[in-house]
Amino acid sequence: MVSTTPISSSTLQQRTLPAGTKVAPVNKAQRVARTVEAYYDSEEADEFYLHIWGGEDIHIGLYESAADTIANASRRTVAAMADEIVMPLDEKHVVLDIGSGFGGPARYLAKRFSSRVVCLNISEVENERNRKTNCEQGVDHLISVCHGSFENIPADDASIDLVWSQDAILHSADRERVIAEVSRVLKPGGELVFTDPMQVDDCPPKVLQSVYDRIHLDSLASLRFYRATTLRHGFAEVSVQPMPNQLRNHYAAVQTQLKARYEEMIDIASQEYVDRMLIGLKNWLEAADQGYLDWGILHFQKR
Repeated sequence: MVSTTPISSSTLQQRTLPAGTKVAPVNKAQRVARTVEAYYDSEEADEFYLHIWGGEDIHIGLYESAADTIANASRRTVAAMADEIVMPLDEKHVVLDIGSGFGGPARYLAKRFSSRVVCLNISEVENERNRKTNCEQGVDHLISVCHGSFENIPADDASIDLVWSQDAILHSADRERVIAEVSRVLKPGGELVFTDPMQVDDCPPKVLQSVYDRIHLDSLASLRFYRATTLRHGFAEVSVQPMPNQLRNHYAAVQTQLKARYEEMIDIASQEYVDRMLIGLKNWLEAADQGYLDWGILHFQKR
């Protein structure tokens, strides 16, 4: 059973991890987590992701044409990930969404499978919006929302059937620990389905510094990292679908939308925030055009 007790950063040291796990210094993980929390709790970020990024599924979308909206493409990603699930989910199963944002995927899963979903997310501002929307859509009886960090998941060992995550693990200063925690809470045979913006294998040093600076870290994960790390923590690969072009498509769509609604957004957020966001989007797009970024749907099963 998943605890609803909020987690403080001081509890990050309380888990005993498998032998051989490489753990980043706790103070670094805490520092980055606090930075991420402060950013997503800000009114500016909340308004940006609500009005520009789609408001329901604030994640990278799957685009079929230039006419696709951000919201439709983002929902297509959720549906494609759900189609990956092998187990026959129903009301007896528990899904854990780590880094759940506004909770759109959780609502989709609850409605499609009638399964129970636990949203674990570091931003309480997003969590409150999630809870409110769950009530409005009549699925609050299936979804619980927990404030906390995916580096210290507040769930018992082998208590979760499926772990889901979209474009969230990149924000961790200790991604190995995140995978170790996912392995700990999953039941044998449980599944991990996730997406994450990544750097390509053998990415040259320093070429992504502007992207790293944006997320306050010194690296992104890669497909090689996730394959090796999941294997080390007891997973078997089900499927890996690299789609770096979709990352580029999505950031271009967000950039276009933000430029088109610039005057509106500088009133809702601030000109400083919007200008900074446009610079960040430009850096991501340049890195994608140079072939240094990757993204895709990754699916693993705990042995």
